[in-house]
Amino acid sequence: MARIQIITIIISLLFLLYISRLIIKGKLREEYSIVWCVCTLILVIFSFWRSGLEVMSKLFGVYEAPNLVFTACIFVILIYLLHLSIVASKLHKQNKQMAQDIALLKEKVYSEDKQIEN
Repeated sequence: MARIQIITIIISLLFLLYISRLIIKGKLREEYSIVWCVCTLILVIFSFWRSGLEVMSKLFGVYEAPNLVFTACIFVILIYLLHLSIVASKLHKQNKQMAQDIALLKEKVYSEDKQIEN
């Protein structure tokens, strides 16, 4: 096994442990950690299986293996950005609804205070 393989495997496994630690401490939600865990496991698999990238590139019809890596990374990033945009939009909508509810409750409390004073 080549030195770079050993380094890659060790770093990938340490990163996986770090992700687990973040989940346990509550700093990373489980739904977001799945993407990180899957990507790290893919790195570990290709670290053990040196010719795997060549096999996968031939399977998909890509002439150069690094092009497959870049294409896959761009695709994953786009999907993940779409997911984050959906989450941000949902949170924006909930925030707006909450602000409206608070305004209505303030108005109700204000009007009840006026009635009690009179």
